Amino acid sequence: MKAVGYKKSLPIDAADALIDFETAKPEPGGHDIRVAVKAVSANPVDYKVRKRAAPPEGETKILGYDAAGIVDAVGPDVSLFKAGDEVFYAGSIQRQGTNSEFHLVDARIVGAKPKSLSFAQAAALPLTSITAWELLFDRLGAVPGKSLDPRTLLIIGGAGGVGSILIQLARRLTGLTVVATASRPESQKWCLDLGAHAVIDHAGPMKEQIEKLKLPPVGLVASLTNTDQHYKALAELIAPQGKYGLIDDPPEFNVSVFKGKAVSVHWESMFTRSSFQTPDMIAQHHLLNDVADLLDKGVLRTTLDQTFGTINAANLKRAHALLESGKSRGKIVLEGW
Repeated sequence: MKAVGYKKSLPIDAADALIDFETAKPEPGGHDIRVAVKAVSANPVDYKVRKRAAPPEGETKILGYDAAGIVDAVGPDVSLFKAGDEVFYAGSIQRQGTNSEFHLVDARIVGAKPKSLSFAQAAALPLTSITAWELLFDRLGAVPGKSLDPRTLLIIGGAGGVGSILIQLARRLTGLTVVATASRPESQKWCLDLGAHAVIDHAGPMKEQIEKLKLPPVGLVASLTNTDQHYKALAELIAPQGKYGLIDDPPEFNVSVFKGKAVSVHWESMFTRSSFQTPDMIAQHHLLNDVADLLDKGVLRTTLDQTFGTINAANLKRAHALLESGKSRGKIVLEGW
């Protein structure tokens, strides 16, 4: 089968940063299903792993965590899917990735693809949807249901992949007031179009901008990017006894700035359930099915922004470069071989 991977951790402009190669088609066992991959999306975790995790000498590591495709074969312990089913999922960080024609994934972290979406539209969604859903409901404890919630949720980096779905989940499924941050006019419009009540610029003084809006107190903060640059300012504006959630890997983060207000800090990693095979691992299967249902009902919309052509090393290098620039909006998808 065709695949895209890397042998050494190299800058994205290096010739061999990502390479096209061929490898054996994998065989499913246990809870695994084998998926014929139709479309994938690129996420910041792709380039972070490429930069930090060189494969053992002589091996080629395949990246990619989002995929949409068709079940090709199933392992003996699988009851959730059968060959021919259309699926979408975000895979496991401990296994070979989705940038391959066929891919093995544990069925318990896979959802049925939204019927109303193309494979490309569906591939944009799994990793960010799981991250946003777990952050909002499991970590920050927001309550689903449209009853009024007298708090504001502030989303730092609202136009990125996770922010683009988090805005929608919070606006459509909760009674929270939703404020996103974005620094460019096109990103600010993107956030408002997705449902944010208001947008502020994280490049300016955020506390003053929030105060001018005269909204409910900021009881919840979702810090999705550049946490090390913003967390001290956020500690000043978050309400006492608030909840602060983050998903990135800040090089500097001193949790003590939140102590005076008794703010709880929550880290979200959507790979935790698959990495540790937690007893509630199947929650991601149910979560993705719920997201698919909301998409098919028109409550949510895909966050696909750009399609970069077929799945190959050259196009994936373009996707990595754009993600590394910090100027992407929504999701980048590649489709077909």
